[in-house]
Amino acid sequence: MGLFSALMGNAGVISQEELRREYGKLLTEGEELELGFKLIRDTFIFTSKRLILVDKQGITGSKTEFMSVAYKSISRFSIETAGTFDLDAELKIWVSSEAVPSITKKFNKSVDVYDVQKVLAHHVLK
Repeated sequence: MGLFSALMGNAGVISQEELRREYGKLLTEGEELELGFKLIRDTFIFTSKRLILVDKQGITGSKTEFMSVAYKSISRFSIETAGTFDLDAELKIWVSSEAVPSITKKFNKSVDVYDVQKVLAHHVLK
């Protein structure tokens, strides 16, 4: 992920090795890592059971919030692909029956948003 893209708020893919090393301890029995994305200091992870949002807080980033969203609580989601002149694609997730998206994330062009959509559709549409 390029620095300019990161500064613009766009996320890039994290390798499976890095996900396991940094976040493996968050997983429950039988839970597996599927996809992960890094956005400057924050991370969001799709597992076989939930979406985990990692929010590094403060100047040093030593304080961290881990928010779990069960796939069954996601009522709908949308993806918007990057256009010719756009630098990013966008993911929006609505939790329960909220009128506005609870989660909005932007991806740089290196991320295949169709892969993100497949993971969400697989889990949300069960």
